Amino acid sequence: MTKTKAWLSAARLRTLPLSVSGIIVGAGLAHSKGQFDTLIFVLAILTTIGFQVLSNFANDYGDGVKGTDNEERVGPERAIQSGAIQPREMKKGMIITTVITLIIAGLLIYTAFGKENLWYTLIFLLLGIASIAAAIKYTVGKSAYGYHGFGDIFVFVFFGLLSVTGSYFLFTKELNALIFLPAITVGLLSVAVLNLNNMRDRESDARSGKNTLVVKMGEKFARIYHFSLIILAMAATVVYTIRAGEGTLLGFVYMLAYIPLIIHLLKLSRTKDLKTLDPELKKIALSTFLFAILFLFS
Repeated sequence: MTKTKAWLSAARLRTLPLSVSGIIVGAGLAHSKGQFDTLIFVLAILTTIGFQVLSNFANDYGDGVKGTDNEERVGPERAIQSGAIQPREMKKGMIITTVITLIIAGLLIYTAFGKENLWYTLIFLLLGIASIAAAIKYTVGKSAYGYHGFGDIFVFVFFGLLSVTGSYFLFTKELNALIFLPAITVGLLSVAVLNLNNMRDRESDARSGKNTLVVKMGEKFARIYHFSLIILAMAATVVYTIRAGEGTLLGFVYMLAYIPLIIHLLKLSRTKDLKTLDPELKKIALSTFLFAILFLFS
């Protein structure tokens, strides 16, 4: 594997559609209010991609140096695990990615708020710093929260609630309770991706001391949890559409993305060996991205 391919592999480009789904949904909510801005949208997408790549680099580094990524791992081989990238090189990559992301985030905040809204600027700068810290601390360090079963909370908050409501606020400078419903949808579907990944890796994670929520609750309850995540996610935006008074046929077009999710649940119910479910990760992630796109135009 060449260095370029190794870095692209470490960036895990297949995770990017899921990461930007919350931004797209937030933009769709703002568009429905007639307050969409193309430049804010582009900068928000780039900022989110930066956070996601940083998170992927940090996960590669954290799991690599801890030995969690080993020959028992079912998914694609990681960069540090393969030896293609050394830990010190990954650290440098994380620093460079952090700097670039902060620059883009700064441009985004200035474009959205200018000089007139100092408090909003400070709040979003703090949120950006918190996002970077959360991305790194997921697997890096002795107190890495991903090793103690708190990864689901992180994903729900940052990929769902903060991503959707934060991007909506960048466009509109306001919040309302209803927009939290589609934010919950994106958050729960993002957690479902993580949960399925942890279900797949449950045995190897347990042996390496990575106590994910799946390791703590066991396979039976992890399955029930997974079904609950997806069913509640599908219901949340339906409730939003009805409560927002957008109950036309076009307003429910995003439900087309629920079809592959239902097929996924049916397959999970028939599958005994969870290690064979790796392809289903892509199905949930792309279904979430499809939901976001359809929601934008609904």
